[in-house]
Amino acid sequence: MKVFTTVNHPEIARLLRAGGIGVVRTDTLYGVVALASDEQAVERVYRLKGRDDTKSPIVLIAKLSQLLDTPSEPAAELLADVWPGRVSVIIDAHEAPAWLERGNGSVAYRLPADDALRDLLEVTGPLIAPSANPQGEPPAMTWEEARAYFGDQVDFYVDGGRVVDDTPSQLLRIDEAGEVERLR
Repeated sequence: MKVFTTVNHPEIARLLRAGGIGVVRTDTLYGVVALASDEQAVERVYRLKGRDDTKSPIVLIAKLSQLLDTPSEPAAELLADVWPGRVSVIIDAHEAPAWLERGNGSVAYRLPADDALRDLLEVTGPLIAPSANPQGEPPAMTWEEARAYFGDQVDFYVDGGRVVDDTPSQLLRIDEAGEVERLR
């Protein structure tokens, strides 16, 4: 288990591409990250967190072209208006793998405003990033709190400082017609 002081350390991308999982500060909270394209790594995160198998993870992307599903034109226009930022958007899943949509027919995505995190996502591709806590426990506000939860069960931690604003991301659902429903 390694601790880094920046999310852009080259070894982080290497660890993730090799099937590793880690804890990083996202634009909202600390999250447990894994390559969205790696089913075994995603399942490892679910086991680590004790996460409900029917609960889809958030997928972080660096740019619209990294969406695993192609949104309708009206939905794509709305995405361009709300991103980057602390807005998670649920869109219908037509191409996303089953280990991400988990029987829900949709996937939630976020394009973070944090430049360093987007730089990592440019290198790795989409990452899942559910909050860094076992299901039912409070989210970790520091990497040390995440380490108290997970210990050596993750491959790395990134010290991104204390989370001061723990307001969750805004959550929207955009349907194929571009209709928006605010869920949070």
